[in-house]
Amino acid sequence: MAKSPILSTLVLAACVALAAAQGSPGTATFYGGADGSGTMGGACGYGNLYDSGYGVLNAALSETLFSDGASCGQCYTISCDGSRPGGEYCKPGTSITVSATNLCPANYALPNGGWCGPGRPHFDMAQPAWEHIGVYQAGIVPVVYQQVKCSRSGGVRFSIAGCNYFLLINIQNLGGSGSVGAAWIKGDSTGWIQMSRNWGANWQALAGLVGQGLSFAVTSTGGQYIQFLNVVPAWWRFGETYTTNQNFYY
Repeated sequence: MAKSPILSTLVLAACVALAAAQGSPGTATFYGGADGSGTMGGACGYGNLYDSGYGVLNAALSETLFSDGASCGQCYTISCDGSRPGGEYCKPGTSITVSATNLCPANYALPNGGWCGPGRPHFDMAQPAWEHIGVYQAGIVPVVYQQVKCSRSGGVRFSIAGCNYFLLINIQNLGGSGSVGAAWIKGDSTGWIQMSRNWGANWQALAGLVGQGLSFAVTSTGGQYIQFLNVVPAWWRFGETYTTNQNFYY
């Protein structure tokens, strides 16, 4: 009997949808020690990950996923893939959601740059997160991953560094998409000044705003735009972090 083209199309669409729901294949290792203390700091610039809202359920992303810092703060649900080689070290039916807080750089002393080399989707996870899905003795496991919505406690945070005519703002603790697509700053005596990414989650403004109260505007990579008005008082100092009561949903 000839197959119905409509039925074939529906079956193909269902298979594609199922594959999308299951996520994408990658690999995962761990670092930072059993308490995750070695994951503090990192290439996103978040510093103490407890203070900036991320804790130890975090991961360093390979260059392919890190996207020069554009992925900082994004959330990924990761499951060990028992169907692939190395899957015997998986914990069946388990998954964990982590935040991207660091870069796992390529190691060109190894073939093709190692696990974090170009073109490889890899997560170097904090050990407490990795052990949710993998058996410690393995060291590396095959995984399936999917970017998901971030859920954060409290509002977006702005940490200020720089000098008199150069501001470096680390934007932290975003919900929704988790990452910053565009950012602006405004002093009491200025209009909105568009900032540019310097590195990681640090955004720069070449402006002399010392002695002025500061407001911020941010568009998440999910497309939501929020103005954070009068967040920072005029007597702010470099090295301080200011918390808001607003956050992103997408």
